[in-house]
Amino acid sequence: MSQAELLPAPAVVADTARSILDKIRNSSEFHAFRAASLEYSEDWQCFTGFPVVQQWHLETDAPQLFEEGLRALALKAAVHQITGDDQLSEIPIAVPVDEMTHAMLAQAQLVARMAASLDVSVIHQTDQEHTDYRSDSYTHTCYSLAWGEPPARYWLDHEEVVRRRRVLGALYESIGMERSGREHRLTFEPVAA
Repeated sequence: MSQAELLPAPAVVADTARSILDKIRNSSEFHAFRAASLEYSEDWQCFTGFPVVQQWHLETDAPQLFEEGLRALALKAAVHQITGDDQLSEIPIAVPVDEMTHAMLAQAQLVARMAASLDVSVIHQTDQEHTDYRSDSYTHTCYSLAWGEPPARYWLDHEEVVRRRRVLGALYESIGMERSGREHRLTFEPVAA
């Protein structure tokens, strides 16, 4: 049986994800979790995640992207609740949304306490994640059934992300940032005494 055949019906995932998201929002830890996730902005220096969003602006985009991250985590948690399978639960998520989930999951103690109190599994493992989201995918179908059409600003198809990363990569290289910020040959002058 293929992985696609093992995935639960999208309508069931959508119903379960809505229920999980409601539980998260009603958690006594939710407001602290949201505030901490959005405060994480000083460390949101990513060259290939958020910058693929057209005219990205951290302070303006972060609240909506937080909502999208919540929905992505709820979808993955729903698949896990239904199947009990970590790998199946790593459904494809769009790159900017996935990047936001990293900021959210950095609030480790809040996430752990909420997950335990709500009896929800928060699924994310970098070596198993899939950022090859497409608008004709299983994830898109589940999301649409749960909350309507995902905002295309953040839910970018994989091929568009790859194209935008190439554009960004060329721009970064033009200022000496190689491999999309993974290395550079810049030197920093010592501070005068």
